Parts: sequence; C-alpha cells; structure tokens
Amino acid sequence: MASADAPKPSAADAPSYEAKPTTQYAMTAGGQAALVGAFVSAVQNALGSHSKGASGFLSRTGGTIGFFAAMGATFAATESFVANQREKEDSLNGVAGGCAAGFLAGIRARSLPIAVASCAVIGAAVGTFDYAGQSLRGDTESLSYEERRKRFFKQNPSSSPLSAPQ
Repeated sequence: MASADAPKPSAADAPSYEAKPTTQYAMTAGGQAALVGAFVSAVQNALGSHSKGASGFLSRTGGTIGFFAAMGATFAATESFVANQREKEDSLNGVAGGCAAGFLAGIRARSLPIAVASCAVIGAAVGTFDYAGQSLRGDTESLSYEERRKRFFKQNPSSSPLSAPQ
C-alpha cells in the first residue's frame, strides 16, 4: 500500500520537450545540403564532356545544387515539424523526415513507385540510424577512457607456446 506521505511526482520532474525552430533548422540543413550539391555539381561538370567550361557548374549541372538543398530542407523541416507535433525526440521523427526527402527524390525521377520506394528506404535508413543512437561507432559513452583505449589497441594472445624445448 502506498503511504499518504509519499511525494507525488510533479510536472517539473517530468522530462520536458524543447520545441525545435523548424524554419531555422530547415534553412541550416538546406544550406549545408546545397554545399554538398555544389560539390557534386562540380564533379559532374568536371567529368562531363561539353563546351561550357567552368560555367557548366551552374548552367548544366546546377540543378543538382537546388535538388540537394530541397532534399536537406525537406528532411529537416519534416523531422522538426513531426517532433514538435509529437513533443518527443525519437527515431520516428527521422523516419518521417527521411520518408519526405526520399519521396522528393522519387518525384524528381517522375515516378510514383520510385517515390514510394525511396520514402521507405531512406526513412528506414534514417530511422535505424537514429534508433541506434545516431552513431556508427556504437555506444562508447558508457566506457571510460582506459576501456576505450584497451579496446582500440590489439591485445597480445596470452597462450602458452605449442612446444617447449626439453
């Protein structure tokens, strides 16, 4: 039986959600994705055979820059919007953002089946990444510096020699 004197959890004790600024987040991610798109556009321009020269970076393959920016902004805006509506920070936000960005990629290809498949694949990939702790290295936060150092360096086998001299 619970005691009447037991403290009751208050609203201040519960973890609170801090809303994300959707527009700022989308603009930042869109700008970063545009930089990646500029790099991809420059590589496409350098590898293509044409008579445009360096201006082909914008005139021939410049659409890549806008597409990357649109995908980044769409991902960030959707992820932030879903998180703000649900008031939770978990992997489902990344699934929604990845799905929206993937769907945009399929729409660029002018194919609804590709849009749906891209939505599923990118959403699942981002959701899995978020669920795994947003790290490709695994959970290393709980390990001390010495434990991480010992795992990094090769360990000498501590086995006895196969044949001892007699």
